[in-house]
Amino acid sequence: MLFSDPDLLRELYCALGGVSLPPDALVSINTLEDVLFMDLINDISFEIGGRLIVLIEHQSTINPNMALRLLMYIARVYEKIIEGRNVYSSKRLLIPRPEFFVLYNGTDPFPDEQIMRLSDVFKNPSSLGLPEKDFPALELVVKVININEGRNKEIAERCKKLAEYSAFIAKARAFEKELGSREKAVKETVKYCQKHDILKEFLKLHAAEVLGMLMTEFNLDDALAVRYEEGCEEGRTDEKLQIARNLLAESSTPEFVQKITGLSLDEIEKL
Repeated sequence: MLFSDPDLLRELYCALGGVSLPPDALVSINTLEDVLFMDLINDISFEIGGRLIVLIEHQSTINPNMALRLLMYIARVYEKIIEGRNVYSSKRLLIPRPEFFVLYNGTDPFPDEQIMRLSDVFKNPSSLGLPEKDFPALELVVKVININEGRNKEIAERCKKLAEYSAFIAKARAFEKELGSREKAVKETVKYCQKHDILKEFLKLHAAEVLGMLMTEFNLDDALAVRYEEGCEEGRTDEKLQIARNLLAESSTPEFVQKITGLSLDEIEKL
């Protein structure tokens, strides 16, 4: 939501990539919509001048499957881009070159930057008696960047909005530790940031949505942590029901709860 403006996306990409683009370089947003793309929703994807396509994901917990997820996203984005063009044509189709970023701002220790590769999740075929090849036939490289306040200062200096977002999250965590209440912490953070010119205009327009989204995100992080700690990759039905209750108690919509838990809308409505 914060980076829904093409000019901000151009600035963000230049900061993350350590490059410069002319201010008139056309940026067009093509983020996936789940209605058309089978429940696949990525955070941000956009084209620059029709030659470069950038996918950026945000994570508060590190997901080792991000390269695989981004492979699925980019395939759907390319479908969207070439719609109506014949991939069976004898003429070569030219498509934008992709770049992939994950922005991490969780609390677990993490380096300033780390590279994830699709090949990291490939099974080893050596048990079939096959020789190990120097490089896989399919690869996807993701740059994971730590955007917590105080990290990657050069990127923060080049993209003010990203630096302000990091400052906002850092202040919310500090207030939660001080006040002992997540809801109070988020409300105080909004007031503090408006007073100190941190995302001031954005919060002036969207304070209510920010409060709701942050509460949902923080509670989702808790729910996923519980599932991990209990050793359930998919989660048993009773655990899913408890997660659903927690999310509903925080005013999450039934559709959102269904997406997170996999429960049916009938089950959720009964809750």
